[in-house]
Amino acid sequence: MQNFQDLTQHEVEALKHKYNFADAHTHQSQSPSQLEIIRKLPELWLEAEKTQQETLNNKFIDTFYQMRGLSAALKPNNIMLYYAASIATIHIANYLLKKRLSVSLIEPCFDNLYEILSHLAIPLSPLKEELLHDADKIYENLKTHVKSDAIFIVDPNNPTGFTLLGQKNKKAFEHVVQFCKDYDKILIVDYCFANFLMNDEEIELYDTYKVLKESGIKYMAIEDTGKTWPIQDAKIAMLKVSDNLYEEMYSIYTAYILNVSPFILNFLTEYLLDSQKCQFDSTKNILNTNRKILEETFRGTILTPYPPKGKVSVAWCEIKEPDLKATELQKILYEEGVYVLPGTYFFWYNHDRGEKYIRIALARDTDNFTEGMSLIKNILDRLDKNFSAQRAAVQHLSLSGG
Repeated sequence: MQNFQDLTQHEVEALKHKYNFADAHTHQSQSPSQLEIIRKLPELWLEAEKTQQETLNNKFIDTFYQMRGLSAALKPNNIMLYYAASIATIHIANYLLKKRLSVSLIEPCFDNLYEILSHLAIPLSPLKEELLHDADKIYENLKTHVKSDAIFIVDPNNPTGFTLLGQKNKKAFEHVVQFCKDYDKILIVDYCFANFLMNDEEIELYDTYKVLKESGIKYMAIEDTGKTWPIQDAKIAMLKVSDNLYEEMYSIYTAYILNVSPFILNFLTEYLLDSQKCQFDSTKNILNTNRKILEETFRGTILTPYPPKGKVSVAWCEIKEPDLKATELQKILYEEGVYVLPGTYFFWYNHDRGEKYIRIALARDTDNFTEGMSLIKNILDRLDKNFSAQRAAVQHLSLSGG
C-alpha cells in the first residue's frame, strides 16, 4: 500500500474498490422521484440554454436558502457560487493570505481544509473540538486558546457530527459569535454537512445568518450540495460573507470565476425542490438505514460507532482494542478489499490523536453497504480472537515464570 500524504489521496485509491466507504460523496442510487428528474435532463438542458444566467442563479440561491430556513442570508443576496466547496475555501485562503491573517482551525476536521490553508502558508493553530462541547465554558475556552485573527469551524463537524446548530445549541453558537465580536475575530464556518440536519426530529433549526448579521461580526459561511444528493459530483457550492467583507472578497472571486454551469443550476434546483417536497426522506432514509446496519453489525466488536449530535453521512468509529491502531486496521481492511479512512489525518495537528478512530461513509446503496459491513465484522472478530490469544499466551508465560 502506498504512503499517502492526505485523506483525498486515500479516497482516490478507494475509488478503484467495490467496497469503498472512504469518501463522503454520494454514491447511492436515485430515489423514485429523483429518477423523474433524470428523465427530464434533456428538457432541463434546453431550458437552461434559453434562460438568463442571473435568473438561474437567483432561482437556485433562493430555493436553497429558503429550503434551509435561512432567509437572512438573502438580505442582501450577494452569495457567490462555485464548482466545489474546496474552491470556496481556496477563495477564503487567498483573502487570509492577502491580509496576512492567522487561523485557529478546528481539530479534528477533514484535512483538505488544513492542506489548502497550509499550501498558502496561512499561520495555523489547532482549535480542539472539545473546547466547544460545553456551552457555559465556550467563551472562556476561546479567550484562553484562540490567539489568531480568525476562527475556522466545521458545522456539523466532519468526521464527528458535532454541531452548534439547532435551538438547543443556540446559546453555544452565540457565545462563539460574541467572542468574535469582543475580540475582533473573523468567523469562518464550513456548513457543507448542514443539509443532513434538515427535518431531523431531534434538532430544531433556526436562522443562523440572522444571528451572524445582527451581531455585526465579520464572517464567511460555506454551503454545499455535493455531499447530500446523488448528482455524480455535478455540484454547486456557495459562499456568503458579511457585508463588510463582500467588496474585497468579490474582487478576488471574479479573478477565478465568471459563472457556474447554468444547466447544473437548473437541474440541482429540481433536486432541492424534490427534497423539500419529500421532507428530505430520499436522503435521510438511506443514511438512517445504513447507520442502523453499521451499529447492529459492530455491536459487541472492537469497533464502536461514536454517537453524533448531528446525523451526518459518515460514521466516526472508535477502536476499543488498545493494541490496534487506525493505520494498522485501515491497512488490514484494505488488503481484504474494504476501504475506510484512518482517523489520523483528521487530526491534522497531531496525527497520533486519530489512531483510535476510523471513518466510514454511509451514502452507499444498502446492499453494497451491508456486504461491506459484514466483511469488516468478520475481520474484526478474527483480530479480536488473535489479540485475545496473544494476551492469554503472555499471561500463561508470566504465570509459568517463562
